[in-house]
Amino acid sequence: MKKRLSTYPLRLPASLKAAVVEISKADGTSINQFVTTAVAEKISAMKTAEFFAERAARADIERARRLLRRKGGRLPEYEDELP
Repeated sequence: MKKRLSTYPLRLPASLKAAVVEISKADGTSINQFVTTAVAEKISAMKTAEFFAERAARADIERARRLLRRKGGRLPEYEDELP
């Protein structure tokens, strides 16, 4: 499958571009690769927040509380406890 690329003229404040140049140079990547990765990370963070907001909207809090209050089960075994 052939990748489709598009270009986008990006205007950055000089100070922000200088920071991008410095970081991408230290990382051994191009400015384009740095900006592409930064955009991908931002989209990922926003989609993750959206996913959890949708899940939270469907949550049945009272049902979860009943589940946590139920009787039965076992106490954690020695190996299960955190240090």
